[in-house]
Amino acid sequence: MDNVVSAERHCKRILILKMVLENGLLNVLTVYAPHSGKLEEEKESFCNKMFHLVSCIPQNEMVVLAGDMNGHVGSSNVGYDGTRGGFGYGDRNADGSRILEFADRLNLVICNTLFMKQESQLVTFICSRSMLKVQNLLWQYKIICVLSNGTIE
Repeated sequence: MDNVVSAERHCKRILILKMVLENGLLNVLTVYAPHSGKLEEEKESFCNKMFHLVSCIPQNEMVVLAGDMNGHVGSSNVGYDGTRGGFGYGDRNADGSRILEFADRLNLVICNTLFMKQESQLVTFICSRSMLKVQNLLWQYKIICVLSNGTIE
């Protein structure tokens, strides 16, 4: 807990935890996006709020966004090569497109699409008629580059 600088709730769906690491500040946004049954206005408002919050974080600080974005980015990375990998699940829906556009605008990468997972790990929620992958993890591209080298510089 000594490394935690602040923990701020910005609304009932967004919390930002700021921590000091050896090489800088890390901002972790935990989010719970409005689900598909909510009005488009509420979804857009949430997305705009997140965009504003991430945009206000200084460029020299790292950003990780984790939580339930309530959308399916699908298995195809067509059109979003730098934002997502080629491993996903199912078809992209409108909310998934919103996630991809958000990540693309802020130079974030959807990490759980960068590597292949076992079939049992693709689906995180099963209902009688549907199977869902509900968690998303978005990181700044500069963090991915550092982590791919095996160390945090």
